[in-house]
Amino acid sequence: MSDKYDCLKLKSQLCFPLYACSKEIIRRYKPFLDKFDLTYTQYITMMALWENESMNVRELGLVLFLDSGTLTPVLKKLESKGYLERKRSKEDERNLIVTVTEKGWELREEALSIPGSMSSCVNLEPEEASELYRLLYKVLGAQAR
Repeated sequence: MSDKYDCLKLKSQLCFPLYACSKEIIRRYKPFLDKFDLTYTQYITMMALWENESMNVRELGLVLFLDSGTLTPVLKKLESKGYLERKRSKEDERNLIVTVTEKGWELREEALSIPGSMSSCVNLEPEEASELYRLLYKVLGAQAR
Protein backbone atom coordinates (compact mmCIF):
# COMPACT_ATOMS: atom_id res chain seq x y z
CA MET A 1 0.00 0.00 0.00
CA SER A 2 1.44 3.35 -0.95
CA ASP A 3 1.00 6.53 0.97
CA LYS A 4 0.79 10.14 -0.09
CA TYR A 5 4.52 10.61 0.69
CA ASP A 6 5.77 8.02 -1.82
CA CYS A 7 6.36 10.82 -4.31
CA LEU A 8 8.93 12.29 -1.88
CA LYS A 9 11.06 9.13 -1.68
CA LEU A 10 14.37 9.12 -3.52
CA LYS A 11 13.40 5.89 -5.28
CA SER A 12 10.46 7.78 -6.82
CA GLN A 13 12.66 10.50 -8.32
CA LEU A 14 14.12 10.23 -11.81
CA CYS A 15 16.27 13.27 -11.06
CA PHE A 16 18.16 11.56 -8.23
CA PRO A 17 19.85 8.73 -10.19
CA LEU A 18 20.59 11.23 -12.98
CA TYR A 19 22.23 13.56 -10.47
CA ALA A 20 24.17 10.79 -8.73
CA CYS A 21 25.28 9.24 -12.03
CA SER A 22 26.43 12.60 -13.37
CA LYS A 23 28.50 13.24 -10.24
CA GLU A 24 30.00 9.75 -10.39
CA ILE A 25 30.96 9.96 -14.05
CA ILE A 26 32.57 13.38 -13.55
CA ARG A 27 34.45 11.93 -10.55
CA ARG A 28 35.74 9.13 -12.78
CA TYR A 29 36.93 11.67 -15.37
CA LYS A 30 39.00 13.49 -12.77
CA PRO A 31 42.19 11.36 -12.84
CA PHE A 32 42.30 11.52 -16.65
CA LEU A 33 41.66 15.28 -16.73
CA ASP A 34 44.09 16.02 -13.89
CA LYS A 35 46.91 14.98 -16.25
CA PHE A 36 45.98 17.97 -18.39
CA ASP A 37 45.07 20.32 -15.52
CA LEU A 38 41.48 20.49 -16.78
CA THR A 39 38.13 20.43 -15.03
CA TYR A 40 35.28 18.53 -16.62
CA THR A 41 33.62 21.80 -17.68
CA GLN A 42 36.86 22.98 -19.29
CA TYR A 43 37.17 19.62 -21.07
CA ILE A 44 33.66 19.71 -22.57
CA THR A 45 34.24 23.33 -23.59
CA MET A 46 37.36 22.31 -25.47
CA MET A 47 35.51 19.37 -27.06
CA ALA A 48 32.83 21.73 -28.39
CA LEU A 49 35.51 24.06 -29.74
CA TRP A 50 37.52 21.24 -31.30
CA GLU A 51 34.38 20.22 -33.13
CA ASN A 52 33.54 23.75 -34.31
CA GLU A 53 36.98 25.46 -34.35
CA SER A 54 35.45 28.85 -33.61
CA MET A 55 32.14 29.84 -31.98
CA ASN A 56 30.56 32.83 -30.39
CA VAL A 57 30.01 32.58 -26.64
CA ARG A 58 26.23 32.43 -26.98
CA GLU A 59 26.37 29.43 -29.36
CA LEU A 60 28.91 27.72 -27.12
CA GLY A 61 26.66 28.18 -24.11
CA LEU A 62 23.73 26.66 -25.99
CA VAL A 63 25.76 23.63 -27.07
CA LEU A 64 27.04 23.06 -23.53
CA PHE A 65 23.80 23.93 -21.70
CA LEU A 66 25.75 26.55 -19.71
CA ASP A 67 24.84 30.15 -18.95
CA SER A 68 27.32 32.96 -19.49
CA GLY A 69 27.93 33.30 -15.74
CA THR A 70 29.29 29.76 -15.69
CA LEU A 71 30.96 29.83 -19.08
CA THR A 72 32.85 33.14 -18.81
CA PRO A 73 35.23 32.06 -16.00
CA VAL A 74 35.82 28.74 -17.79
CA LEU A 75 36.76 30.57 -20.99
CA LYS A 76 39.02 32.99 -19.12
CA LYS A 77 40.85 30.09 -17.44
CA LEU A 78 41.27 28.21 -20.74
CA GLU A 79 42.52 31.41 -22.37
CA SER A 80 45.05 31.92 -19.56
CA LYS A 81 46.31 28.38 -20.23
CA GLY A 82 46.76 29.29 -23.89
CA TYR A 83 44.15 26.86 -25.27
CA LEU A 84 41.80 29.43 -26.77
CA GLU A 85 41.50 33.04 -27.74
CA ARG A 86 38.53 35.35 -27.21
CA LYS A 87 38.00 38.27 -29.58
CA ARG A 88 35.15 40.62 -30.43
CA SER A 89 33.53 40.00 -33.80
CA LYS A 90 34.48 42.58 -36.43
CA GLU A 91 30.94 42.47 -37.84
CA ASP A 92 29.21 42.89 -34.47
CA GLU A 93 31.27 43.84 -31.44
CA ARG A 94 28.57 42.52 -29.12
CA ASN A 95 29.58 39.00 -30.16
CA LEU A 96 32.59 37.46 -28.48
CA ILE A 97 34.20 34.82 -30.69
CA VAL A 98 36.14 31.96 -29.12
CA THR A 99 38.80 30.23 -31.25
CA VAL A 100 41.12 27.30 -30.52
CA THR A 101 44.82 28.20 -30.48
CA GLU A 102 47.70 26.05 -31.71
CA LYS A 103 48.29 24.94 -28.11
CA GLY A 104 44.59 24.03 -27.90
CA TRP A 105 44.90 21.84 -30.99
CA GLU A 106 47.95 20.16 -29.43
CA LEU A 107 45.84 19.46 -26.34
CA ARG A 108 43.32 17.69 -28.57
CA GLU A 109 46.02 15.26 -29.70
CA GLU A 110 47.02 14.60 -26.10
CA ALA A 111 43.40 14.15 -24.99
CA LEU A 112 42.67 11.41 -27.53
CA SER A 113 43.14 8.76 -24.84
CA ILE A 114 40.42 10.10 -22.54
CA PRO A 115 37.28 8.70 -24.25
CA GLY A 116 38.73 5.20 -24.45
CA SER A 117 39.85 5.33 -20.84
CA MET A 118 36.42 6.47 -19.76
CA SER A 119 34.55 3.82 -21.74
CA SER A 120 36.01 1.19 -19.43
CA CYS A 121 34.56 3.11 -16.43
CA VAL A 122 30.95 2.87 -17.61
CA ASN A 123 29.27 -0.49 -17.22
CA LEU A 124 27.11 -0.38 -20.37
CA GLU A 125 27.07 -2.31 -23.61
CA PRO A 126 27.48 -0.07 -26.70
CA GLU A 127 23.78 -0.44 -27.57
CA GLU A 128 22.77 0.50 -24.01
CA ALA A 129 25.07 3.53 -24.10
CA SER A 130 23.50 4.66 -27.39
CA GLU A 131 20.00 4.28 -26.00
CA LEU A 132 20.89 6.15 -22.81
CA TYR A 133 22.44 8.94 -24.88
CA ARG A 134 19.26 9.22 -26.95
CA LEU A 135 17.03 9.24 -23.87
CA LEU A 136 19.12 11.84 -22.04
CA TYR A 137 18.94 14.22 -24.99
CA LYS A 138 15.22 13.59 -25.11
CA VAL A 139 15.01 14.66 -21.47
CA LEU A 140 17.09 17.75 -22.31
CA GLY A 141 14.63 18.56 -25.07
CA ALA A 142 17.29 18.43 -27.74
CA GLN A 143 17.67 16.13 -30.66
CA ALA A 144 20.39 13.49 -30.15
CA ARG A 145 23.38 14.39 -32.26
